[in-house]
Amino acid sequence: MSINDKITKLNTATQWFYSDDFNLDEAETKYKEAFNLAKEIEKDLDELKNHIEIINKDFTK
Repeated sequence: MSINDKITKLNTATQWFYSDDFNLDEAETKYKEAFNLAKEIEKDLDELKNHIEIINKDFTK
């Protein structure tokens, strides 16, 4: 799944908390899923940043 797909999925998960479908019994599970997805996105962005820094170093030589 791409970073954009993950961000879209996280936005959808976040919107659930503000929707009429919100259910307190499901909230903990949904929160954990969103939290784990956010951690994946953060990891993906860190990796992307590292790749960009490596490419940038190659261009500045």
